[in-house]
Amino acid sequence: MSERPPETEGIGELFDELEELADIVDSDEERKQVREAMRAAADAQDDDPAVFGRVIWGFDREDFAEAVLGSLLFGIPMAVEGGTVDAGRHIAQHPLYFLGTVATAVAMVVGILYVADFQDVRVAHRIFGVVPRRLAGVTLTALGTSVALLTGWGLVEWSSDPALVWESLCICAVAFVPMAIGAALGDILPGS
Repeated sequence: MSERPPETEGIGELFDELEELADIVDSDEERKQVREAMRAAADAQDDDPAVFGRVIWGFDREDFAEAVLGSLLFGIPMAVEGGTVDAGRHIAQHPLYFLGTVATAVAMVVGILYVADFQDVRVAHRIFGVVPRRLAGVTLTALGTSVALLTGWGLVEWSSDPALVWESLCICAVAFVPMAIGAALGDILPGS
């Protein structure tokens, strides 16, 4: 575990205690109050100019914008590189490679957000009680940016031909990998 400044450890410890409290309170109203306290603690650190070592909680409009920017920074080079299309066509011939490509991208996002410890990323909300909202937001943002960018620049084509749609999806999956990394880094590094 990396060394954190003392004031960041205080916020991290506060979040630990608030998460424990959220688990033991009896009513939805009490849980709501604990979540409001967590939001207030996250907002209180916004005055601190530090980039690393902050507690990241929630996923909002700013996080979405940061994820889009990170996706574009990492994805534009993929869109202008011919190897993206070649790699996409290759994995279109091997469906298991497609699954491996997407799974690898998602695993890298999980690693960046929750394992690498760039920031102290906390799960604020889960979709269907399972998928962290930040994970879904970052990966879906990268996927949407990949499809939009490659479609807009004419690198993929969505038609009624299933083989062409599959190939386009595979090309987008290749671009999705670095875009997902960029979205995750773009989201958490500013520390919001």
